Amino acid sequence: MQRVGLDESGKGDYFGPLVVAAVCANEEIEERLKAMGVKDSKRLSDKRILELAVEIKRLCPNSVVTIGPKRYNQLYRQFRNLNRLLAWAHARALENVLEPTRCELAIADQFGDESFLLNALMEKGRQVRLEQRHRAEEETVVAAASILARAEFVEQIQELSVLAGIELPKGASNPSIISVGKSIFEKGGVPALEEVAKLHFKITDAICE
Repeated sequence: MQRVGLDESGKGDYFGPLVVAAVCANEEIEERLKAMGVKDSKRLSDKRILELAVEIKRLCPNSVVTIGPKRYNQLYRQFRNLNRLLAWAHARALENVLEPTRCELAIADQFGDESFLLNALMEKGRQVRLEQRHRAEEETVVAAASILARAEFVEQIQELSVLAGIELPKGASNPSIISVGKSIFEKGGVPALEEVAKLHFKITDAICE
C-alpha cells in the first residue's frame, strides 16, 4: 500500500519560512528509506538532512510547499490562526503529491482540531484516508517528509540571511534573535523585518520597541 507522510519545519522558528513536505512511498521504498538512515529530522544534523533530502527526492514522489516570511505574514493575517494556516499548507502539499500518484493513506502529526485539515482538503485529498497521530515522525514516510521540509528550511534561511545581510538564528528562544531583529528593524523598519520573520511571534514587540 502506498502511503503519504506529511510534516513541517519552521513553525517554531521566528526567522525563516514555514515549509510543509509530503512524501509518498510503498512498503518496499519505506524499507529502503529506513536502510538509508531516514528518521525524524530532529535527530539528524543539517548536513545529513541535506544529503538525505537528495536521495528521498530521487526515490519518492514528493511535494514541498514553502511559505516565505512575507507570504506567511499575509496568510496569518488572513487565517488569524496558526493551525488553520498549517492545515492549508498541509492540504496543498498533499494535493500536489496526489496529482501524479495514487496513495490510499495520508499520515500527519496531530495539530489542533483535526477538522482544520479535513476542511482544507480539496477533491483529491478527500479521496485518501487521513490519520493524524501524535509522534507521527516515528513512521518512516513521515520522517522522510520531515527531512525534506527541514532541508528546504535550512536552504531558505541561508538565502534570507544573505538578503538581510546578517546570519539569521534558528529557533525562537535563541538569545541573539532580539539583537539580530533589532539590527534589521533599525535598518528597514517593519517592512524589512517582514521579509525575514514571522511577525505574530511575541518577540516582535521586544524587537520593535
